[in-house]
Amino acid sequence: MSYIYKTKGTCSTQIELELEGNIVHNVKFTGGCHGNLQAIPKLVEGLTVEEVEKRIGGIKCGFKNTSCGDQLAKACREALEAQNA
Repeated sequence: MSYIYKTKGTCSTQIELELEGNIVHNVKFTGGCHGNLQAIPKLVEGLTVEEVEKRIGGIKCGFKNTSCGDQLAKACREALEAQNA
């Protein structure tokens, strides 16, 4: 299942991802810090939604209450819930 998530509170504006069951694939960010947003998709490829949430959920970026990683964790959860609805 393909899913598009509009980010909130980050430099990136959108996250696209695919779920195969609860396995995350093909994460793509729009906007944000180029280096980090190349690394994060490679690091989460093939992880479960729960693993992504555990590893990068809750991370903050500077003075912000969220980060691109945290937003990805939220996107994965939202995608899983939409898939299971």
